[in-house]
Amino acid sequence: MQLYTKILIGLIAGAVVGAVANLGGLVWLQNLLGGVEILGTAFINLITMIVIPLVVASLLVGTASLGDLSKLGRIGGKTLAYYMITTAIAVTIGLTLANVIEPGSGVAPETTAELTERYGGDAASRVNIAEQAPSWQETLLRVIPRNPVRAAADMDLLPLIFFTICFGAALTVIAPKRRDAVLEFFHGINEASMTLINWIMELAPYAVFVLIGSVVANFGFDLLQSLLVYTLVVVAGLMIHAFGTYAIILRFFARLNPAKFYPTVAAAPLLAFSTSSSNATLPLTIETAEEKVGISNEVASFVLPLGATINMDGTALYQAVAVMFIAQIYGVDLALADQLVIVLTATLASVGAAGVPSAGIITLIIVLNSVGMGQHVQAGIALILGVDRILDMIRTSVNVTGDLTCAAFIARTEGEDLGGVKGLAR
Repeated sequence: MQLYTKILIGLIAGAVVGAVANLGGLVWLQNLLGGVEILGTAFINLITMIVIPLVVASLLVGTASLGDLSKLGRIGGKTLAYYMITTAIAVTIGLTLANVIEPGSGVAPETTAELTERYGGDAASRVNIAEQAPSWQETLLRVIPRNPVRAAADMDLLPLIFFTICFGAALTVIAPKRRDAVLEFFHGINEASMTLINWIMELAPYAVFVLIGSVVANFGFDLLQSLLVYTLVVVAGLMIHAFGTYAIILRFFARLNPAKFYPTVAAAPLLAFSTSSSNATLPLTIETAEEKVGISNEVASFVLPLGATINMDGTALYQAVAVMFIAQIYGVDLALADQLVIVLTATLASVGAAGVPSAGIITLIIVLNSVGMGQHVQAGIALILGVDRILDMIRTSVNVTGDLTCAAFIARTEGEDLGGVKGLAR
């Protein structure tokens, strides 16, 4: 049985058990699922444990193997352009749906008051975190690490990626004898990391079961019903982007069959759905790209770690809908110029969103402030916080799918022959 099938079975089984516990009011089952959730957390810790050695080894070997600094610049430029363009498209889809459907216009005042009271405290803490966020100048400077080891210890991937790319580029110009010795060492780390990933992924179906079961058991379907239209608009936008925008890119630019591509790579988005973390999914994403799609290590090791850090299409789309939803509830009329600001701000803010659960809430505050809705930040965040977890799971899956689509696109533009073994070529 394939890995994605096992994960899907675990996901469905966990959702069913969680729903039974929630709808049946079975407190003992809710407590049991909450107790065994530690197994899911342990799995996330295990797979996160391998991220740093895998990213450093794989990216270093891939960068040094390019052998040509101009090729590195070419791949980097195309990757950044792709991520920025698809993120802007995602924001536009979100704004269009929010303008047409107007999810905030049908929310009753008593529902607004109840949600604000229930989640006001948590929203206030998120606002405090956002207020302590560094300025864009500080964020830009933080890309250059003063201590790469500290960046690795803090799981701060963007500075670590910057250092590793620079170090790999330097390896391409030193004496072959010394370069090969370094590369041989990191080849070994890379292979050992991939082996360890295979071992850890044997636990994935069970971890997915307890993670999803706990979320569904404690989620509260009454809350979902209160925000049903908003939730459906976000989900619809994410599906349009995942199976519309990405499908077009796959078919016409990567020259792959989308109907075959999605099932082939399904294990990575399913794991992303369960963990709500692009970073935790990264080891499986890299393995899937190389072994299932046939993308070279030099492309996958560069594009995918960068994507897990800066490619947040799903997050940006969600932010666009959330801003419009909050504006509609409080009667704030956002003109076309304001919505263009949302496109720009959400695109740039999503780049800074960490690949960890609920980071989108923090960057949403930045987008709200950009269109003069600072006075509604805390109340607005409180309104949507209750369903953020389930939407976070879906948008993370979209982010990871976008990373894989980008890797396939970049590989094809570099002349790689993809999908021959799996029959993915259209």
